[in-house]
Amino acid sequence: MGKLSRRNALGMGLGLGAAAIGLGGCGTDTDSTAPNGRPTGAAGGPRRAPRTAPRLIGDGSTAYTGRQPNQPPTPERLEPGQKPPQFVILSWDGAGEVGTGLFPRFLKAATDHGIHMTFFLSGLYLLPESKRRLYNPPNNPVGASEIGYLTDEHLKETLGYVRQAWLDGHEIGTHFNGHFCSGSGSVAAWTPEQWRSEIEQAQSFVTSWRTNTGWHTDDPLPFDYSRELIGGRTPCLLGQDNLLPVARELGWRYDASSPGGLQQWPSKRMGVWDFPLQGIPFPGHSFEVLSMDYNILANQSKNSTKAPSYNYPAWRQQATESYLAGFRRAYETNRAPFFIGNHFEEWNGGIYMDAVEEALKQMSDPKDVRMVSFRQFVDWLDAQDPYLIDQLRSLEVGQEPPGGWKAFLTAPAPSKSPARTSAVAG
Repeated sequence: MGKLSRRNALGMGLGLGAAAIGLGGCGTDTDSTAPNGRPTGAAGGPRRAPRTAPRLIGDGSTAYTGRQPNQPPTPERLEPGQKPPQFVILSWDGAGEVGTGLFPRFLKAATDHGIHMTFFLSGLYLLPESKRRLYNPPNNPVGASEIGYLTDEHLKETLGYVRQAWLDGHEIGTHFNGHFCSGSGSVAAWTPEQWRSEIEQAQSFVTSWRTNTGWHTDDPLPFDYSRELIGGRTPCLLGQDNLLPVARELGWRYDASSPGGLQQWPSKRMGVWDFPLQGIPFPGHSFEVLSMDYNILANQSKNSTKAPSYNYPAWRQQATESYLAGFRRAYETNRAPFFIGNHFEEWNGGIYMDAVEEALKQMSDPKDVRMVSFRQFVDWLDAQDPYLIDQLRSLEVGQEPPGGWKAFLTAPAPSKSPARTSAVAG
């Protein structure tokens, strides 16, 4: 596809056309909760600032300010026979503001609907282009990138929205740096050692932006990134096999880089929770589409991001209905978590932004739906009885629990089934 323009700088993915799923791209005190279990602070109430006095880290680009505010209550185990909630996890690849107003738009939408999301921040979005030679990407020239560096103005705006996102209770993960998806420098061919270098550089750009920009009086990011960073998504969903050993060594708890999965309950790979984008119904077609905005685009306009505008109303509706069809299939059957990937982009007139916002409005309405970050979902998974998670994992796509939830999730007596030592594969 070639390099993206500066205003089209947020990493995209590759999509396959007809009859195939496309490859995707790119503490403090707990707030009180509403009856549906969502934190009221994230639903329009006053946002609590961290109570701990900031403790600057390194050059002051980041600071430890205490436990993250606006978090859900401590996860509780499902009781035997209890129907699981429906989890929906919205995530954003790149997570930079390029003057389109999409970052603040979805921060507001999240607040309006009482939900949390994950923002996979590209490290290069906090590195000024004038300092691009500080980036040494594996198998690529120094300073190279397949996404554009941000202008200083947009870098400053991105910093502000990342601060706000964390204080609102959202997660800051990583989308790594240069978004190399093709050729000899593609992330698909990177070794574990090269992934480690890429991660170290991404962390360095986030934790040294004051030094690199010279903006020493600007407020720090209010979190310790070494603690905050527990997962990410690779460019174009490539290279996971060699990334996972490094992720495990670094203590990451999940990875969202699988090139496509099914709407089933997840398992672990190499000790790390594996959260793939999923195949979901694509209205009007017999095949499914991957649950990411760019993959819907790829099947509608054959990778064109500026197709004729007369297509937009129908495509917007189709995208919205695809998200909702995936949601309903899980909600009404196996309750598998629903993973959606997005980019802050105005492709085809911004119809995919409109579609995902309309879908989240409808998905967030039922009281037994929890729209959370990947971090919050991992916390819930790790709190559950291993037997019940194994039971949930046995349900196929669109399969209702045999005999109903009460019978299906009733744990066997200890004398008949010894306690398991591991709930997951790998």
